[in-house]
Amino acid sequence: MAGRAWLRAVARAWPALLPALVFLPVLLLPPVNHDVAAVLSFAERWLAGEKLYVDLIDVNPPLVFVLNLLPAGVARVTGLGGVAALQLCLVALGFALWRLALLVRDRAAEGRVERAVLDVLPGLVVFGAGYDFGQRETLMAAMALPYLLAAARRMQGEVPRRAVLAAVVAGVGFALKPHFLAVPALVELAVLVVRRRGLGAALRDPVPWAMAAVWAVYLASLPLLFPDYLGAVVPMVLDYYLANGGQTPLSLLLIPRMGTVVAFLLSLVVVAFLWGGALARVLALAGLGALASALAQHKGWSYHIMPIELFACALAVVLAARWLDGLGAGRPVRVAAGLGWLFVLYLVAEGEAPWNQLGWRQSDAYALTRMLREHAEGERVLVLSPGIAPIYPALNYARARMTLRTMNIWLLEGAYQDCPADGRRYRETWEMGRPEFFVYRTVAEDFARAPPAAVVLDEMAAIPECGGEAFSLEAYFSRHPLFAEVWSHYVEVGRHGRYRVYARKG
Repeated sequence: MAGRAWLRAVARAWPALLPALVFLPVLLLPPVNHDVAAVLSFAERWLAGEKLYVDLIDVNPPLVFVLNLLPAGVARVTGLGGVAALQLCLVALGFALWRLALLVRDRAAEGRVERAVLDVLPGLVVFGAGYDFGQRETLMAAMALPYLLAAARRMQGEVPRRAVLAAVVAGVGFALKPHFLAVPALVELAVLVVRRRGLGAALRDPVPWAMAAVWAVYLASLPLLFPDYLGAVVPMVLDYYLANGGQTPLSLLLIPRMGTVVAFLLSLVVVAFLWGGALARVLALAGLGALASALAQHKGWSYHIMPIELFACALAVVLAARWLDGLGAGRPVRVAAGLGWLFVLYLVAEGEAPWNQLGWRQSDAYALTRMLREHAEGERVLVLSPGIAPIYPALNYARARMTLRTMNIWLLEGAYQDCPADGRRYRETWEMGRPEFFVYRTVAEDFARAPPAAVVLDEMAAIPECGGEAFSLEAYFSRHPLFAEVWSHYVEVGRHGRYRVYARKG
């Protein structure tokens, strides 16, 4: 009987569920997000025996690679491709978060429209990221939602069931980047101020302690399990990465997509604090925390903006539901469906999906995928390029493995932000700093020790000209005798735009 009742409830609610589920086919179509694909590739290489932060150098803290060991392991055990395994894990996580978000609520205390909206809101937040699905920012927003729903009840003095579990899940999401801690900092401060139950009651609340325990364990693991990240990678990040593509807060706010969502969010924040209930205020604070995180990263990339959009859209539909309940609106499922479609339309208008999926066969990534499948499917490939996209996900779809120790040449970009003082285009080895010499040496030595099946060479190095001379990656590495010798045995087999593909002769 319970099963039949559940099926009848789903049948009645399907119009409201449809907007939340409409992105699922999009998420399963190529291309997978380039950064997500790059992290997955590193996790697969780590699982295959390469050492993280020694053979695999990246700016990301280790947690995202640890989490990606799951799809990498699933792919190895089942024979699924890495991308398919990742998508399976992300969709499973999405539905698990949706279920957890339902468990932390008190549905009986909600208005009819509000209840219908909150029943489908997790699906909108979890699956609404489109092309950025699986990015750390969108993972954070999705993993935070059950915690935010529980925080709204805690603000009213209630003790939601599964609140500690929601806090642990959110704690993992917030730990993906230190900037994300702005969200729980604002929310927990609001809970503490609004409840006014005294310091003793606040100290007995298990939710902040559960999150703090997650972060403490993670921090303790860094020097114990990943000493090379703190000792080698962090200094390189400070010296070579943070300055690349940096923008001021004002220039970030002038990015059209950022400016649009900030204006949208701030107008909603005013309404939330003047008129909205506890949940609206919690979502407003989460949006402000996501905004602070994006500004702190001073890049303005799409996935930095996406969690602001997700929290702002969630706040908008919650405020609308509360207002419509006050008007006594009927047909809550249809109203929830209408609000859900507005949520989706905002993300489609501002985001990259489904346009990336519709244009897949005309993309650079598709062209590279075809060439790699022809000349290096399942093989090792050296890629010399400043870009993550379209190299990823082309490598993933070709099931090819990068041999470069970094995801791209970001260390060279950092080393050549300024021209050498003597006016020459390239530094001699004795003039190089340690990070530049590390790249120069390891690329050549790894290339000579185990020549890959193919090489992808980007004609654009994303390094400023010096004395009117462009930076050539081919010329730069060919100065090393080991690289030059092995390179002489490769021949060009394909070209697309600025990318050339080479394979070994014979």
